[in-house]
Amino acid sequence: MSKEKDYFCHETSVVDQNAKIGPGTKIWHFSHVHGGAQIGADCIIGQNVYIASKVVIGDRCKIQNNVSLYDGVTLEDEVFCGPSSVFTNDLTPRARGSQGWSITSTLLRRGASVGANATIVCGNTLGEYCMIGSGAVVTRDVPAYALMIGVPARRIGWVCSCGARLTNELSCLRCGALYQASGQGISPVLHTGKQQSED
Repeated sequence: MSKEKDYFCHETSVVDQNAKIGPGTKIWHFSHVHGGAQIGADCIIGQNVYIASKVVIGDRCKIQNNVSLYDGVTLEDEVFCGPSSVFTNDLTPRARGSQGWSITSTLLRRGASVGANATIVCGNTLGEYCMIGSGAVVTRDVPAYALMIGVPARRIGWVCSCGARLTNELSCLRCGALYQASGQGISPVLHTGKQQSED
């Protein structure tokens, strides 16, 4: 780590002045963080990641290689963005014209995971601990704990905060957590303390 900074930045990466980077964060090869961007503590920013000036990233997030986060994207704590996942920020983009950019915000709630090559269309909120499958295209809000796949993405089940798929009874065989139906989604009700078995 740099003597002047409490985060690590690889020598091939660029962190512009006025970017805010939390302690313990690591920024790897060929990445660019614009001034004004906010990155929390203990994050991992992979290779060739672009972070625009109005992006906010919480603590303990992991941004894998070749991800671009444009203005309007907000990640809460412990969000995972898989390799080459895509985030749009304009619903009516044009290469030329006088209308200019029209930024539409996107929010990923705590613990959300986005698989490799998935696309998140702007203007949507991804709920806590949801799981977006690789290659999916999210075109609408995603409930907390939802497992989403396909184009456009549809819910095929529910996942635990530990990442395992829940049973039909909304229980987790990995960690023992239990969930219950709550409105259009689910919510946790109990954790038994069961430990994950080691192979």
